[in-house]
Amino acid sequence: MIALIQRVIQSSVTVKAELIDKIDGGLLVLLGVRQDDNENEAKYLAAKTANLRIFQDENEKMNLSLLDNGLEALVISQFTLHADTRYGNRPSFTDAAEPVKANELYELYIEELKNLIGHDKVRKGIFGAMMKINLVNDGPVTIILKSKNEI
Repeated sequence: MIALIQRVIQSSVTVKAELIDKIDGGLLVLLGVRQDDNENEAKYLAAKTANLRIFQDENEKMNLSLLDNGLEALVISQFTLHADTRYGNRPSFTDAAEPVKANELYELYIEELKNLIGHDKVRKGIFGAMMKINLVNDGPVTIILKSKNEI
């Protein structure tokens, strides 16, 4: 499981020109689920996300997490994070989980994150939809988190 995390001032997701959800500061999480991922991977990655210290403290050091700041997260499913581009010019997505499994682990990740930072602090896109993501990156700070399965 891979989470591409961006520290944002704001972020939103729309589907067919309809605003689905938005946050005003926190993390935009693009989450990719792999075929061989499991519940433990989702729980591990949610804990890493909640505790990732990439927000500035009073000394302008990246030392604070979502938990410390009470900020929000917007989580978007993104199977393309598992693209295999080693051969040719067309990416292969054979490592990405099938939609049913991917959605189950995506939802589990979201529930775990809600349990850690608060149910009112986690927003999400629509699994499997063609989404438009708007963001204002803060820093910019972009981090790739990998579950133990990816390391």
